[in-house]
Amino acid sequence: MSRTPIAIAPRRPVEIPGQQGITGIVPRETLTGSAVAVDDAFVQALEKVCTKVDVDANSRADYARDWWPLGMVWATTGHVARMPAAVARPENTDEVAAILRLANETGIPVTAAGGRSGVLGNSLPVFGGVVLDLTQLSGITDLRGEDLSVDVMAGTFGDSFEETLQKEGFTAGHWPQSMKLATVGGWIACSGAGQMSTRYGTMADITRSVTAVLADGRVIETSQFSHSSTGPDMTQLFVGSEGTLGVIVSACLNIHKKAEYTESGAWAFDSFDAGVEAIKRFSHRGARPAVVRLYDATESRRNFDTKDQHILLIHNEGDPALVAATMSVVRAECDGKPSDTSLVERWLGNRNSVHALDDLILERAPDTMEITAPWSKLAKIYHDATAAMMAVDGTRTATAHISHAYPGSAGLYFMFGGRPEMADRPRWYRDVWNAGARSVLANGGNLAHHHGIGLQRARLMGEAMGSSMEALQAVKDALDPRGILNPGKLGLKSSFGPTPDWADRAAPQE
Repeated sequence: MSRTPIAIAPRRPVEIPGQQGITGIVPRETLTGSAVAVDDAFVQALEKVCTKVDVDANSRADYARDWWPLGMVWATTGHVARMPAAVARPENTDEVAAILRLANETGIPVTAAGGRSGVLGNSLPVFGGVVLDLTQLSGITDLRGEDLSVDVMAGTFGDSFEETLQKEGFTAGHWPQSMKLATVGGWIACSGAGQMSTRYGTMADITRSVTAVLADGRVIETSQFSHSSTGPDMTQLFVGSEGTLGVIVSACLNIHKKAEYTESGAWAFDSFDAGVEAIKRFSHRGARPAVVRLYDATESRRNFDTKDQHILLIHNEGDPALVAATMSVVRAECDGKPSDTSLVERWLGNRNSVHALDDLILERAPDTMEITAPWSKLAKIYHDATAAMMAVDGTRTATAHISHAYPGSAGLYFMFGGRPEMADRPRWYRDVWNAGARSVLANGGNLAHHHGIGLQRARLMGEAMGSSMEALQAVKDALDPRGILNPGKLGLKSSFGPTPDWADRAAPQE
């Protein structure tokens, strides 16, 4: 049954840590090369087709950053990666189309942005131009309970979206740590995965269709019947494309009835490998609880105050009969020592915390790297990749946990940190990432699981994609022949020159 639209008020993104370092000044740029020239005539034309356009230094500096840890370090000394020439805030699809049409005609790069919660430089305007802030496109335009689907605007923030659905008796089942920071469009553009993806799926599973604006201003709608025999699934072309093929302005998503029952469990294993085997066994039997998280001993101690234990947390929700059946299989296959289920409650209470990042980033240089690994190779990938990262000069810790589990693979989430000299931070970040990612690829894993590619991983895309990279480039050339859409990302060739370097330069100092 169709519903009337449900308004969700637009809001500005959450302030990114380090903002005080660039407020009230004209920041200096860190990336090599220079931005594309934008003249007054273009800005004036932009103001004619978009209701809200900002060109003041504070606004442009704000949109020169996202949650990439290295960018937060730069901000503390008054630096950003690259300043955009303007920030456009369209209020509807027609304005988005007009902006892209103008940019395409004049050859000005456009970088789509939502909450800018990406941690890899996904929404950085590396060649300048226009940042397209989509957060004014907010709200649910239709909710069809019988079809278990919802139409939602791309700029809707995740927490507001989920709260609204739950009031109506539904859930999208997508719970990223960045729930309050990210928008629905960003979820799709980076092919995100929430903490309950084992049960509800990733955004590749949740997204039924999208409405996207192409580089030349054409608006297309993909089919909601992606699993029908009607040719290639055009929706999946845009899922994970990070704004390089088109700008997502709205989407139709799968939803579920709000869970009426929950059940949790916790186990302690003597080794990470033993925990991996237990998860693999119940996954092969078809058990898919909402949350599956296995922490190595270091992360278990850090999060749960345990000693020499590898903690597995399980949390499930849904129909009581299905939850009971799933948990029965889980318990049968978990041969570790049963642990206190209050550990699950502790995790649930802190799962979306992003507090205290300022001091942590400055002192310990933390970062994360999430990848996908097949069960047959996961344990080796864990051991080899953590060892490879620890071997990089300046690294103090490299740990991991399983964050998502599927029948044939799992999401493995590495966390690493160190205390390199401030001037050496870019080199260190690059070298740790290279060591970890190349170890994963050499052992048969995938480059990413849910954070996307951004600027950080772009140099590794050719190694990860192999011969299919040529096909991706051909799609880019066909849909965006002038290359204006988020250039410098996904490892694609740029019409504006090589992707600017960030790692071979010393971190900017005062």
